[in-house]
Amino acid sequence: MARTPRERLVRAGRGFGRPPMIIVDTVLRRRAQEGRPIRVGMVGAGYMGRGLVRHISTSVAGMRVAAISNRHAANAERAYTEAGLAHVRADTAGAISAAVAGGRPVVTEDAFALIAAEGIDCLVDVTGAVEFGARVTVAAIERGLPVVTMNAELDCTVGPLLAHRARTAGVVLTGADGDQPAVQANLLRFVRSLGVSPLVAGNVKGFQDEYRTPTTQQPFAKRWGQNVRMITSFTDGTKVSFEQAIVANAFGFTVPRRGMYGRDHTGHVDELTGMYDVDELREFGGIVDYVVGAKPAPGVYVLGTHDDPAQRQYLELYKLGRGPLYSFYTPYHLCHFEVPHTVVRAVDFGDAALTPPAGPRVDVVATAKRDLPAGTVLDGIGGYDSYGVAESHTVTRAEGLLPMGISEGCVLRRAVARDTVLSYADVSLPPGRLVDALRVEQDNLFAV
Repeated sequence: MARTPRERLVRAGRGFGRPPMIIVDTVLRRRAQEGRPIRVGMVGAGYMGRGLVRHISTSVAGMRVAAISNRHAANAERAYTEAGLAHVRADTAGAISAAVAGGRPVVTEDAFALIAAEGIDCLVDVTGAVEFGARVTVAAIERGLPVVTMNAELDCTVGPLLAHRARTAGVVLTGADGDQPAVQANLLRFVRSLGVSPLVAGNVKGFQDEYRTPTTQQPFAKRWGQNVRMITSFTDGTKVSFEQAIVANAFGFTVPRRGMYGRDHTGHVDELTGMYDVDELREFGGIVDYVVGAKPAPGVYVLGTHDDPAQRQYLELYKLGRGPLYSFYTPYHLCHFEVPHTVVRAVDFGDAALTPPAGPRVDVVATAKRDLPAGTVLDGIGGYDSYGVAESHTVTRAEGLLPMGISEGCVLRRAVARDTVLSYADVSLPPGRLVDALRVEQDNLFAV
């Protein structure tokens, strides 16, 4: 009898691919009983941030959002109001500290006052802004705060350096459970625990068109109340490139070619096991990739192999097929709903869901979305001017390519044609940015 992918998933006992959170929920329950919740400080109060505040406030015993910083206080106030929480305003570290100590949710426009305040156990970055996120993350690390970042754009650009700084400071910097990179990380760790060697870490997308713009994506963004530039970065391929680069950097993988394979495939992810050359994958040492249109969506997948013939027989018995590649997948990613798991892992266990252990392996490089005249001031991620594609760090450095996370505000020195990958030689950088200094420091720290 034919079975649906979901039925096969349940029958085979796989597909979710993440360790049970029994330790995490036990710790939270104990914290709630003892009246010592983890106190979260959050920077950024957009669509995702508001969802996180509501979730923690209504569903996560043993944790509370103690303070929110946003450049416009009204958005931070909205996050608390939608969660049914009264709140106070504060503008100094001392006032924020007093509110946190008194158990009063507090709103501020000064992220650095929040970081300097007493009583915050963990910082969550929900900004998606590269330069500002860099300043916030550096300040939090220097303060000794664990950082859970939902800022993939920053993580891809200078994440290896920031992770190095965090390790040196003795704090955890981690990507967030629920976002696809950390969902892949959980799945990769699960697969490795089975004795299976992962060779492909993949992302399932429903749609991609590199030439989408804020104009084309405005109706969707308006319908869902989201930032149109963020939505544009999802559809033009920039975000999936960032996400897969982060996974590559954390697990020592690379890309098989510029832009990854990125196949269109409307079947099940199990069928991808026949689309890769195992010897090539081994030679690469593992790759990151994505697929458009596959099921289950929107999920992630890992393809791996096992070297023990006896264990391969067991895997076939357990309905994973005859190999040499075996398919594992998670059929969803639940973004802000899973972030509290990461917070507990960081605060109580010193465990990162996702973090680069060494230098970068993959970058995302800026590519012209249209013919661009000389003098163009690039509008950055999710804009009209460029989209990002994944490229190996070795090539990025050898050819002096411009990272997408660096591109905003750069001025073109010459005209470039559509689909041209930009280089540092093509642009003048804005003066005085921290992210540029961090990128130079990262390049100097980690040899190619």
